[in-house]
Amino acid sequence: MRADLLAEPVDGLDEALEAVEAFDRALVAGLLRPQTAGTAGPTRLADAVTGTPLAARVAEAAAKASAGAADEDHFVALAAARTALLGSVHDALLTLVEDAAGRERGAAEPAPVAAAPPAVNLLNAARAWLSEPARSGWQGLDHDVVSGAAELVSAMLPDPSLRRLAALLDGFAAELAASCPGASAERFPVRRWADLWSRGMLLTVPGAAATPATGTADGRLLPLGIDLQEHATAAQAQVHAVFEPADGSPSRLVRAGVSVTKPDTVVGAGIWQLLRPHMSLLAAAGEGRSMELTGMPVTAGGDLVWNDEHARLGEPAEAFATARVALPTATAPVTAPLDRHPACIAVPVFLDGYTARTDDDGVLTFTVAGFDLVVDTDRIPAAGPLTPEAVARSGACIALIRWDAGTFTVQPLAVETTVRKKVTSVHAGAWAGGTADKAGVRAEKAATDAAQVLSERAGRLLRK
Repeated sequence: MRADLLAEPVDGLDEALEAVEAFDRALVAGLLRPQTAGTAGPTRLADAVTGTPLAARVAEAAAKASAGAADEDHFVALAAARTALLGSVHDALLTLVEDAAGRERGAAEPAPVAAAPPAVNLLNAARAWLSEPARSGWQGLDHDVVSGAAELVSAMLPDPSLRRLAALLDGFAAELAASCPGASAERFPVRRWADLWSRGMLLTVPGAAATPATGTADGRLLPLGIDLQEHATAAQAQVHAVFEPADGSPSRLVRAGVSVTKPDTVVGAGIWQLLRPHMSLLAAAGEGRSMELTGMPVTAGGDLVWNDEHARLGEPAEAFATARVALPTATAPVTAPLDRHPACIAVPVFLDGYTARTDDDGVLTFTVAGFDLVVDTDRIPAAGPLTPEAVARSGACIALIRWDAGTFTVQPLAVETTVRKKVTSVHAGAWAGGTADKAGVRAEKAATDAAQVLSERAGRLLRK
């Protein structure tokens, strides 16, 4: 990997991010009665999209926001401009990563979307709710503003086409409620809340959240590693893999994910118990096996819409062999429009020949081809045998290149390290299919006990 290419400057990157940051600061104070410092945000956003198809609408929206007279349509225009700017940043950074990895990107093909039920009334209601915190600002938050989301989320959840927006609103409202009243809060997650607000606003546009049309995949799937993300009440596992089509066409990078809700008492390796029944691919990846796919739905963005009926267990396929041989020639997928955000960059790469060092603050860094890449050890899950210490001793690594706070970072999925003079591979998702490891067994047993207790309690409540 030509990691030194990641240091190449990107024209306009700083200016785009500064415009986004200016608008995000304006959301802190609110757009109902913007003060002098706040009026610059929408204006900077409008200036940044001058010469684009958004220019006229965003200029009008910025003028209305500066006068404290913006309505819901103006907020949508501002959210679209902010999303477009971050999308341009995403594309520029992704080009750097793909050049460094020597990988080609798949051709962008306009894909039709599946028809979605109109549900215009609920979309309008969601847009109205999102407009309130934009007017009042994070500093003006109160429980009356935030509480309106609960009834809206309840109405949306029964409709599959609205669940994406419902989940966003539910989580966003919970975060806002935890900071009420805003006037007494010392600080806000400015970028995160602006991201959630902008995404929510765009999802209220009819058709924006429609399920993308899918094709089908027939061929061999070679897992590279599992990215596990855990929240107190939810968990998600995403398998990154190389797909080799049966028709002999070029191999390509794909993903397959599964998400579940969970009680906060189920942590660590116990999470696999909740995820495992929903996707056989997890066990295959944990055991180092390939899978044969027949008619598996896949989106243009490289996401497999996993269904166990379209997959069967294949031959052993060691992830590092896949990373060395198949990964360099695999074509990268085209990013879906609403996923064009720097935080969504997660590109699988194979690293070797690097040196690792840990500074006095405990920050682990790989030096690859003369370029320093900080290792994001916080992303290494507790639900597997991979540890920061194993990463620090490694000589080869399968990782995801990410971009955060202005720098590229590395998230290890698996490493090769020397144990008792023998090269051994250690995978973050090694326990996905089950484990004989003592720590993993204890965590799985604790999760089983917690689930049984919760089931008994739920049964008693239902009987009452």
